[in-house]
Formats: sequence, C-alpha cells, structure tokens
Amino acid sequence: MPLPQSDDLTSLVLRAEFGDEGAWDAVRAALDAADEYSHATYASEPRFAGVGVQALVAEEAATDEDEQIGYLFLADAVTMKEPGHPLLAVDLSDEPGRTFRVPARWFPDVSANLSLANMDFAEFADAADGSGTFRGFEQG
Repeated sequence: MPLPQSDDLTSLVLRAEFGDEGAWDAVRAALDAADEYSHATYASEPRFAGVGVQALVAEEAATDEDEQIGYLFLADAVTMKEPGHPLLAVDLSDEPGRTFRVPARWFPDVSANLSLANMDFAEFADAADGSGTFRGFEQG
C-alpha cells in the first residue's frame, strides 16, 4: 500500500505517534499558525504507528514511480513532546533515509521550497545545526 499523497503544493505530515490526541492537535495548530497559507497535508493512519525511517523508505521503494512522493515529514514522539514541535523530515528519493528535524516555525519555508522543487532536500539537511535541526539559513 503506497504512502498517503499530499495535496497540491503541500507536504505530507505523517503521524507516527498516537498516544496523545492533544499533542497531535497542538502539532497541527503550530504548523497551521506558522504561515497564512496551508503547507501541510495531514495523514493520521494507525498503520503508521511507530513507523521508522527505513520502513518508510522501503514502502516508497515498493510504490509505483508515478505514486512516489519523494519526501515527507514525520510527526513522531519527539515532535509531540518537544517545544517547537520539530518534525522529522525524511528523504525518500535522492538519499533515501537521510533526515533532519524542522521546528514548526521553519516548516513553511522548507515545505514550500521542496514542494515547488526550488531547493533540494540536501540543501536543507546540509544547513542543519549540530543537533540535526534546520533553523533557517544564516543571513549574510
């Protein structure tokens, strides 16, 4: 079964932690409040409870090419518990399994640029800090 598809010009935010409905609501509220435009397609399917990166990569690899999504944002236990709700961005295409965290505040920038193919996943991952979290590009 393929991964859920995102709506046009949005990114898939896949729920992987189902222990706290209020936390999931808070994550969606934080992402929606980060910009005036919607950048997320939310998928909350229990079959993805506790899913790991390698399982997502395998699922994408087994999907017909015209249904592949290339990347997604995973709302895991860290996302639900940490301030700023840092999603786990997962590359499913160029470097399958490569990840970085992106707090809700930066999600619209990352999502818009990836969905429009203005930038590659690696450009954001390479700009992540020592903790593996993308916090914007340094202003020169």
